[in-house]
Amino acid sequence: MMSSPMTPEHQQFMLERNAFGKLILTTPSGVRFEAVVPVRAFPIQSPEVGISMVNTDSEEVGWIDRLADYPEPAQSLIRQELEAREFIPVIVQIVSVSSFSTPCTWTVDTDRGRTEFVLRGDEDIRRIGKDNALLIADTHGIQYLVRDQFALNTASKKILDRFL
Repeated sequence: MMSSPMTPEHQQFMLERNAFGKLILTTPSGVRFEAVVPVRAFPIQSPEVGISMVNTDSEEVGWIDRLADYPEPAQSLIRQELEAREFIPVIVQIVSVSSFSTPCTWTVDTDRGRTEFVLRGDEDIRRIGKDNALLIADTHGIQYLVRDQFALNTASKKILDRFL
């Protein structure tokens, strides 16, 4: 069982993993919450700022202002849990599209490998935040992230421009 006390300037809850792999949060007064789940307030724009610890009734039982302010192994426990429940592949290159009209099949390289998905319509590509980031939804509801559309290679930018 791994555990880590939070630093004094923050909410002093203890975080540990039980024998079943679930996170256990213990408040300073000794109240234990079994199977808590971290939920990011801003998963794309500020993934390490504002993390709510939620119990099985979807009630917030703890709050983390900045994950980087917490010591190890608490950071690792929270990151592991977030990675296990979040799936947002990052597009690093657009290899090809089957057509410039929708619906069409996109072949892309992501941080998780090459994949294909169907883009239903231009409206499934959304700009997010003030950065140059995009969120692209496929027909199955999977969200793909482009962190910076202008950082893509030239061929990828040309394909993307046809849909924006």
